[in-house]
Amino acid sequence: MNPRRWAALAASLSAVGYVYAVSPEVPGRYLPCPSFILTGTYCPGCGGLRSAHALMHGDLVLSLQRNPLVLPLLIVLVVGGIVWWRRGRPVLRIDPSGWRFRLTMVGIALFWIARNLPGLGWLAPT
Repeated sequence: MNPRRWAALAASLSAVGYVYAVSPEVPGRYLPCPSFILTGTYCPGCGGLRSAHALMHGDLVLSLQRNPLVLPLLIVLVVGGIVWWRRGRPVLRIDPSGWRFRLTMVGIALFWIARNLPGLGWLAPT
């Protein structure tokens, strides 16, 4: 087995274990969002750790309230990681000039804007 794959697996499992065990709800356990500190607006990742923590503890509704992008992102990462592990190569190459990358970036930018609009407060992390 390739040592890089083992290292990636160990790092991933360590990160998952830490987020599972250490609640992001307790102040001072994780770094605050620099985007929120500097601008006062929610970035696409705001609430992501709390969302992942809630999801790992079986609370799907709370996870989606914290950050609705986390669940689809985790599904893509887990499936991609499993395929990468089995094949020994990444599922797909990230091509910044490709339409998938551009569409994803536009979607993230729209989510970033939408979660900071007054009428769409339900997209902001709770």
